[in-house]
Amino acid sequence: MTALAAGERVSRTRPVSVARGYRFELVKLVSQWRIRLLVLACWVAPAVFVVGVGEQGTLPVDTLFGRWMHATGWAGPLVTLGFAGTWALPLLTSLVAGDVFASEDRLGTWRHLLVAVRSPRRIFAAKALAGVTVLLLLVAGLVCSSSAGGLVTAGNRPLVGLDGHLLAPGDAAVKVLLAWGCALAPTLALAGLGLLGSVAWGRSPMGLLLPAFAALVMQLAQMMPLPVAVRLALPGYAFIAWNGLFTSPVQLTPLLIGVVVALVWAVTATTLAFVLFVRRDFTHPADDASGRRAVAAGVLPLAGLVAVTVAVVAATTSASGSGIDRDKVQRALATEFAHLYRLQTEQLHRPAVTEAQVRATATCDKGSVRVAAEGPGNDWRCVVSWHLPGVEATGSAVYQLDVTSDGRFVADGDGPKEVNGYFLVRTPAGDAPNPLWQFDGNVVLLPDPKG
Repeated sequence: MTALAAGERVSRTRPVSVARGYRFELVKLVSQWRIRLLVLACWVAPAVFVVGVGEQGTLPVDTLFGRWMHATGWAGPLVTLGFAGTWALPLLTSLVAGDVFASEDRLGTWRHLLVAVRSPRRIFAAKALAGVTVLLLLVAGLVCSSSAGGLVTAGNRPLVGLDGHLLAPGDAAVKVLLAWGCALAPTLALAGLGLLGSVAWGRSPMGLLLPAFAALVMQLAQMMPLPVAVRLALPGYAFIAWNGLFTSPVQLTPLLIGVVVALVWAVTATTLAFVLFVRRDFTHPADDASGRRAVAAGVLPLAGLVAVTVAVVAATTSASGSGIDRDKVQRALATEFAHLYRLQTEQLHRPAVTEAQVRATATCDKGSVRVAAEGPGNDWRCVVSWHLPGVEATGSAVYQLDVTSDGRFVADGDGPKEVNGYFLVRTPAGDAPNPLWQFDGNVVLLPDPKG
């Protein structure tokens, strides 16, 4: 009778569901003091930073949209996004996803967890979902905190895009949210690498460092003069491809490629981590899945994914070289100058003029006539010409351009002083530098479909 009753109890015992395991893993994560500090920092620190910058006289002009932080509150979350994509998000994924499996190895609790759940597959799903949930909570804190700080400091005002056109406050808000949404794709890719490292290296700190190290390698690669096909094939490209949302027309192709590549990486890395995890021998306490198997099942497939992605991007986009040439630079500079000239005219209370009436054109050289006008560098020199209605003379202004490998450029006015020199103009947000003095722009790296 005793054996029969025990058998009935065993038969009535159901496996722990993924939803129940997910709640358990989520509680374990948020109960850690380290995770609580991260949540507090992400929901408070960005607002403090944006408000602090708003109270200062100097601006982070070396950061994209940093020069507009006094003019509109929507510049703050974009500056925060630039910092987050470089440093914050890789570190957050390392601390959350990179430790979600390794913590069980350090505590030696795998046997207890397997006895309770009785399914490595459900354990993996619960832990991965809990890690992603915490990451989404941290990202939401960065967005909400930086946006609130910017709106309190600078107000809900229009934002100047990367081609000089004004975005209405509502349009700017939507595009800020889209930019942060696009940044989730490379964050998930890094989270997948974190899961893979946490499973592959077990209690070793290498798993914890893998997402941050991978992000650093990708950042260094983006700074190098790589072919544009290689640049777009890296999963971290979506951290900077959101720039194309702030031009007119929107540069969607590079952004979509970056998002798709990042999501493919996220799925691939997570699948590799799952395969390693379910094949692990949990009966051996010293087996933490580290060693040659991690290289064979992790590094080699991801290296092959890079090669395949580069080939696909090169074949489907006709991308070649650095993607930066004379025509693209001239077109981007002339378009932005026309928009900003109209903005300057309004701020100086001069007769209204449209971009079509200005008819701005640009002529650029790089270094000297002996150097091919292509590729990144800080030796671009451009002359912008324009015409005003009723004026026969042609206006001209000189700019020095610093074009980076990812297509971003900074234009520095070099005369005449009354056009692109430094002087203050009156704006609704107060006195601000002449908009034609220094400004940021963006060169699309892919071939122009319009030719």
